[in-house]
Amino acid sequence: MASPKTHRSGFAALIGRPNVGKSTLLNALTGEKIAIVSPKPQTTRNRILGVVTRPEGQVAFLDTPGIHQAKGELNRYMVEVALSAAEEVDLVLFLIEPPAGEKLEVSPGNRTILERLQKVGKPTFLVINKIDSIPKAMLLPLIDLYRNEFPFAEVVPISAREKDGVERLFDAVLGHMPEGENVFDDDMLTDQQERVLVAEYIREQVLRHCRQEIPYSTAVLVDIFDESEREPRPGTPPNQLGGLIRIAASIYVERDSQKAIIIGKQGQMLKTIGTDARKSVQRLLGAHVYLDLRVRVEPRWSERPEGLKKLGYD
Repeated sequence: MASPKTHRSGFAALIGRPNVGKSTLLNALTGEKIAIVSPKPQTTRNRILGVVTRPEGQVAFLDTPGIHQAKGELNRYMVEVALSAAEEVDLVLFLIEPPAGEKLEVSPGNRTILERLQKVGKPTFLVINKIDSIPKAMLLPLIDLYRNEFPFAEVVPISAREKDGVERLFDAVLGHMPEGENVFDDDMLTDQQERVLVAEYIREQVLRHCRQEIPYSTAVLVDIFDESEREPRPGTPPNQLGGLIRIAASIYVERDSQKAIIIGKQGQMLKTIGTDARKSVQRLLGAHVYLDLRVRVEPRWSERPEGLKKLGYD
């Protein structure tokens, strides 16, 4: 008689430099847009949980901010969030991307992360993302280069954007999880509240539409989340959005000049941000959304501990 398969469950942290594709990988693993994605660095500011449950087990993935040189209170906060996550999990997934030039080397930033991971002492996978962007002949030398720097438990090349190798990565991660029952309910996908996801979707559009210096001084808080009309009215076809949710949110910046840029000439930029954010929020919530955006100035919020706390980074 065949023995039952071992059921496994645990936590894995996605660690790496900014823009290596951690949030894209989290979304690919869960099959849902849990983390916002932008080509601009430092998009992720908080730890984001994404849970993947299969009959054979469950893995809770923690997406973390990119580890970078921490200048200022906000940057120090983000780096601490990432490094503390590595200490709390069963497995670390260290994400890198292929070097931009022809020279193969471990960048100073990645070497610093590896030094910190040595001190943490957790089993670590090397996950090489964006393999669709390099010649195949470069992959093996890149793997050898990093294996000489750190005793990785496994090396898994993937393309998170193309979902190439993502299932193989999940299977390998699950195999390294401890035996045990699921930590979370089978239908749980994330611990992010809807209003938190709404704020992130709005910030994503600021990242998308505003010039380089604006996004890093921006934070978003949802002031009103009124679901009193959310349930679909009798007779509403099941394939239509159900009811109405009224949302009011504030986009915070640090200077009046930044406020003027986000509002734009005759309010056009703010209107564009709101229109695109509302589309994403409606898909998330499955309801019609009335979205009211305001822009407020909170001087030097990213440099002050009390400013970080006020805007949710505590």
